[in-house]
Amino acid sequence: MQVIRTCEAGEGRKEVEMTAKDAIRHTLDFCRHVLLQYVEDMSDADLLVRPVPSANHVAWQMGHLIVTERDILAALGRLTPPLPSGFEQAHGSENARSDDRSRFYTKKEYLDLMKKLRDATLLALDALPATDLDRPAPESMRSYAPTIGAALILLGTHELMHAGQFVTVRRKLGKPILF
Repeated sequence: MQVIRTCEAGEGRKEVEMTAKDAIRHTLDFCRHVLLQYVEDMSDADLLVRPVPSANHVAWQMGHLIVTERDILAALGRLTPPLPSGFEQAHGSENARSDDRSRFYTKKEYLDLMKKLRDATLLALDALPATDLDRPAPESMRSYAPTIGAALILLGTHELMHAGQFVTVRRKLGKPILF
């Protein structure tokens, strides 16, 4: 799949080819940019604020995003950086209601893990033949990501969905509106 876009360049317009892999990379980069902007001015304590009692706090959601990215990469047969011991359990559904600071990580630790996993995702994308993007995703994820390309796009859109949930925490904390 190739997408042609036109952009301004010097003395006129020129056509630039954007491949499917370029579009996936752009999606991953843009969604990560939004998430990073939303947490940039948040403290470690802010990450444990819930907008309402039954909502997940940002710390749990960031861990959930990390575990999900690792799981999807692994399901696609790609190498992933290791997670700290107990990390997956701390961010599993059974721990989503916990407010115990000792079970969660610092913002810096979450961001470092997110970067390591995203670097692994981008390496996997670069190494993947473009024709593989249309191959079926592993059976376990086909209901929400039917192809390998869709699974990779999901890594960005999943982050953006959770970043949208961070907005209510930001509002509760009196943080500035960003977008």
